Amino acid sequence: MKNITENHIRGAKNLLINCADLKPGEKLLIVSEESDLGWYDGHCAEFIATEAKKMGIDQMLTKVGSPKNFRSTDLIELIKENTVTIFFSRIGDQERFSQPKAGTRIVMCYIRDMDMLSSPIGTTNYKAFRDFKNAVDNILFNAEKIEISCPLGSNLSGALPKQQKKASDNDDVRRFPLGVHEPIEAKTFSGQVALDRYLAPTGSRVYEPDFLKLNETVIAEIELGRITAFTGPKDEVKKVKEHYNLVANKFNIDPTVVHSWHAGIHPGGNYQVPESDDPDRWSNTVFSQPEYVHFHTCGDYAPGEISCTNHGHTIKVNGLALWNKGILFPNIFEDTKKCINTWPELKALFKQTQTKVS
Repeated sequence: MKNITENHIRGAKNLLINCADLKPGEKLLIVSEESDLGWYDGHCAEFIATEAKKMGIDQMLTKVGSPKNFRSTDLIELIKENTVTIFFSRIGDQERFSQPKAGTRIVMCYIRDMDMLSSPIGTTNYKAFRDFKNAVDNILFNAEKIEISCPLGSNLSGALPKQQKKASDNDDVRRFPLGVHEPIEAKTFSGQVALDRYLAPTGSRVYEPDFLKLNETVIAEIELGRITAFTGPKDEVKKVKEHYNLVANKFNIDPTVVHSWHAGIHPGGNYQVPESDDPDRWSNTVFSQPEYVHFHTCGDYAPGEISCTNHGHTIKVNGLALWNKGILFPNIFEDTKKCINTWPELKALFKQTQTKVS
């Protein structure tokens, strides 16, 4: 493999050590999606396998195809035989919601290629972002009121009930990079969300067509986590309703549910591939970037089956903007400010994004 830099090695160690907690003598399975499917380059998985071997880790790389709506029993058994499984494959997003065998760990990796691995989204200390996520979670889960808006007309507000405690993280299932806070359940949120550009899958199950292109904005009217109406241009509303019904009928689920939402918290991402090239891939790659807020809809379970993404959003917590026009401002709240000051790499990374917002 050519042109390996210190940042590539740093990214590999961040994944293997800081995230996966791998130690010499442990067994690692790397599940690599075929590169001709267009999601992963294949080289990154091979590089991680090589670096793991240098660390004294017993590693194995296996290749898989595109996701299906069933689990491979052979792969399930293989996962059970290894201490850690790292998915460079979309099927890891499906396995993410299952319980790994006691004493084993699963990592779903969203690093698509070697360039991403060596960029700040791959090299910034995973442990720092784990602390930062916990700080953001603490702010959101203890909020009296959360307001989400975007330039296209989104205006959604609510807060988690005081008696609802934050679900404990399943530390046996991890994401790399760690780019979002804990999804916030939407059943206490009301208002409206603007649907524009594309509706895309969530990665939970497979269906066709896997996205819907919107030529004009449609507004989803929401009451306590339920879509009560779609408003907007007649032809576009018709398309949206048909798409929701198609997916709901395929899986026998409730199309009106808005299950949850989350915004990106990792400013190290810089995915430049146009959304139109593959709306599914785009949506499932940029969700960790702070300029996007991601809504999970269609199905009363995480993460539902249809996602919509707003750009340039503002999220106010108790009247203060933690995200302002798509930029995350961690110094606004004491929890996140303390975390930023604890981790110099976070302070440097966020400093680059703190442009003035009028």
